[in-house]
Amino acid sequence: MKGIIFDVDGTLWDSTEMVAVAWNKVIKDEGIEHKELEEKDLKKEFGKPMEAIGESLFPEMPKDEMMKLMEKMLKYENGLVAAGPCVIFEGVQETIKKLSEKYPLYIVSNCQDGYIEAFIKAHKLEKYFSDTECWGRTRAPKAVSNRTLIERNNLSNPVYVGDTAGDANSCKEAEIPMIYAAYGFGEVEKADASIQSFDELLDMDFDRL
Repeated sequence: MKGIIFDVDGTLWDSTEMVAVAWNKVIKDEGIEHKELEEKDLKKEFGKPMEAIGESLFPEMPKDEMMKLMEKMLKYENGLVAAGPCVIFEGVQETIKKLSEKYPLYIVSNCQDGYIEAFIKAHKLEKYFSDTECWGRTRAPKAVSNRTLIERNNLSNPVYVGDTAGDANSCKEAEIPMIYAAYGFGEVEKADASIQSFDELLDMDFDRL
């Protein structure tokens, strides 16, 4: 079965403002001395597994303490982004609805459990996605999460839409073609196709990838 798998951050929406608010509040509430996180700080990190983000932002913390802090930040973040005014990219909702008429749609992200659901709930897209997978459930690199979802749904020739070099590497490892969302957070040197806006997917021949 053909299917389209999407990344979230930098591909479907930009939640960095609300995530920064959430993480800064938890850091303050925990009494941790740390510079205030800004959107630009998070855009450099999004796309990595959560433990890698934690190690980058809190290099001085023992790993067990850092992961406990990350878990608290991520839990608070889920509630905030589900209700907060995160920026969904232009054309995403309409394009998702139209694509779902032809293809089963999926999401795989390096995010925590509950984050994808927060995105879907915030924009009332529940009926358009067939399945999701994430680091929060697999605790593994994105390539593993991709393969897990592909095997679970018996997908024979899926494509992945993402915006970072990490996405590209995970697609290479999972042996699936990647469509580079060039409007997103990262840079990808080699991709099987690219788009400058999300609605360009409507004109793409996925069977040729």
